Amino acid sequence: MKELSQKLLSVVDAAEPKLRHLSGPETTQPTLKGGWSCKQVLGHLIDSASNNHQRFVRATLQDALEFPGYDQDGNVRVQEFQSADWLMLVNLWAAYNRFLAHVIAKLPASKLETMCTVATNDPVTLRFLATDYVDHLLHHLRQIGMAE
Repeated sequence: MKELSQKLLSVVDAAEPKLRHLSGPETTQPTLKGGWSCKQVLGHLIDSASNNHQRFVRATLQDALEFPGYDQDGNVRVQEFQSADWLMLVNLWAAYNRFLAHVIAKLPASKLETMCTVATNDPVTLRFLATDYVDHLLHHLRQIGMAE
């Protein structure tokens, strides 16, 4: 998991300066027609960090775990990321992901096969959740032009 942790740190280190250079309309205009703005995408990624943080820790403490689903549109709407300060979002996203890289690096090898069920999806391992988290983050950063 140390390699995955390093990958996450590298992604954050590469994307953070690019995110900091965005301002005003660049952060509030939809990145895709009918889609979310950069603020909303970054807010969604903060939610993802929060949800997965709980999954990583709780799955490490138990033999198997079931997690509720995630209403991404509802969460983005309720938290009003669109009206939040851009640099606050960037700071929170970067710090949270650096901490998650630390958590991922410390996941015990003996717990990586813990089975986790999210909503009605098929069960997956803790290892899969951690890897999928980084892939999901990269997917959204690519959408807003912050990763290759």
